[in-house]
Amino acid sequence: MSQTGKASIKKGKPSYFMSILGVTLVLLLLGIIGWLVINANKLGDYFKENVEVRAELRGNMNPKDSIYLMEYISAKPYVKDIKFVTKEEAEKIFIGDGNESWDGILDANPLPNSINFKVKRKYMNADSLSAISADLQNQTYVSEVAYPKALVDNLNTNIRRISIILLAIAVLLAVVVIVLIDNTIRLAMFSNRFLIKTMQMVGATRWFIAKPMNSRAVINGAVSGIIAILAVTVIIFIAERVLPELKTIHDNTSLILLFVGLFIMGICITLFSTHRSVVKYLKMKLDDLY
Repeated sequence: MSQTGKASIKKGKPSYFMSILGVTLVLLLLGIIGWLVINANKLGDYFKENVEVRAELRGNMNPKDSIYLMEYISAKPYVKDIKFVTKEEAEKIFIGDGNESWDGILDANPLPNSINFKVKRKYMNADSLSAISADLQNQTYVSEVAYPKALVDNLNTNIRRISIILLAIAVLLAVVVIVLIDNTIRLAMFSNRFLIKTMQMVGATRWFIAKPMNSRAVINGAVSGIIAILAVTVIIFIAERVLPELKTIHDNTSLILLFVGLFIMGICITLFSTHRSVVKYLKMKLDDLY
């Protein structure tokens, strides 16, 4: 008789394993999309900060004037990285890009000395670059300021489009994830409906019935979140081993925020769905449970 009673109690328990597994899978999917969104933004910033602006200089400047101009540009808030490129270095870069040498055609090097610098990402737009160009061209020894205008315009436009698309996908996926987790928890709680109703019929209060199940929901959500975080970490590690270039845009701060979000989401949605299911079955009539 006691064995029969124990068997019935076991049957009444919800399937925590399937609940944890289901929540983990959907959190894992959301984590991967979140990582892709982070990478897309960091990749855009990486490309922006690698666009080079070239301030071409007039004639041969004396060292004192060169140092002054370098210090003037270096002090500007938009400068990320700066270097002085001599005519000889410019020639090497020119030939290294696949162009033919002009030896035997020209007697002198036609390329000017220049100060090349990279701009911080928030200044990488048409208006800021135009203002930078106008300011530098007012300097006595600067003859021209050159940068790939078409590339900058296309880069900003494409990054904006990709960010909007990925953000829309992330929001849509977040809604789908919430619905999937909610359905998973409700299915897990379905097998426990008779136990909930029985406890109510013998006089247990709503809080007394819901408390242990809510506590278990918090634990299940935390476990699911931790497993999903570990799985995303492994995927990122493997991806960076296969594509070492991804390490250049690795952002620990954004990943930590993503992992915290997954952990909190796992707990909150699991707790909300569990509590809602308990309240639902408490309000239902006994005959409606069949």
